Amino acid sequence: MSKIEHKSVPVNGLQMHVAELGEGPVVLFIHGFPELWYSWRHQMQFVAAHGYRAVAPDMRGYGETTGAPLEEPSKFTVMHLVGDLIALLDAVAPSGDKVFVVGHDWGAYVAWHLAMYRPDRVRALVNLSVPFIPRNPAMDPVDSFRKLYGDDHYICRFQEPGDIEALFEKVGTKEVLKNVLSYRDSAPFFFPKGKGFIYSFDRAPWLTEQDLDYYVSKFEKTGFTGGVNYYRAFGLNCELNAPWSGARVTVPAKFITGEYDLVYHTHGTKDFIHGGGFKKFVPLLEDVVVLEGAAHFVNQERPDEINEHILAFIKQF
Repeated sequence: MSKIEHKSVPVNGLQMHVAELGEGPVVLFIHGFPELWYSWRHQMQFVAAHGYRAVAPDMRGYGETTGAPLEEPSKFTVMHLVGDLIALLDAVAPSGDKVFVVGHDWGAYVAWHLAMYRPDRVRALVNLSVPFIPRNPAMDPVDSFRKLYGDDHYICRFQEPGDIEALFEKVGTKEVLKNVLSYRDSAPFFFPKGKGFIYSFDRAPWLTEQDLDYYVSKFEKTGFTGGVNYYRAFGLNCELNAPWSGARVTVPAKFITGEYDLVYHTHGTKDFIHGGGFKKFVPLLEDVVVLEGAAHFVNQERPDEINEHILAFIKQF
């Protein structure tokens, strides 16, 4: 970890904090919620040891990346997020070479769109937890989750500015992060209005006290608004993606999820992944891996297996 270099890169109106390690073809790692570049600590060291240059930013609104207007959720659309990464690639791979991309959770969502908007910049893609989500012009995604799971579903509760932040502040940053990162249930998160924070788990074995302290130190400074704004822009993403209705991701791809991942168990997702829908929209999807016994934060829970899956895939290209 001490060999990882840190720098700030001006991108798209932000000062983006970037962690880097190694020499060789670039592997861009994109984290999700509530995470940081640090979520890729195991993968960065592994790919760097095998001849690649690992690049992992703190995404817009997270960690040591500064300049995002937290009071404006409309500045957190997938267009902004992909724009940040294109500017970052222009800085770290100025020759315009295609790079490998690895994403998890919201990072996977962004990675799918990066590959869809700019396949000229992506050599191959490995995504964890969140499959490609085709645009449904008939329904806003937030309305869809509300119809399926009700107003207490976490995506619905995240919509009102300041609401979930006030709950998290009351509970405490460390308690929130410990319990969210340790979540292993296939059922979705619910935050029932007026009932407080209903989760209480032992710290996950893979999440050391040192790891937890690192996350806490950053989120205590930034709060959760930046990350929650991704959910608040979810509906706007659907509007902005109208020109890409029916579009496909046309780069080589591999998808990995955990048996107990809550996203994998979202209504209709298994059928989409295994029933042909996923392959229709990602025609160069070469493999789908479901890790037995693993949950949502699979790259941290099962790093050795994820590392081997990533390397086996990218070294083909």
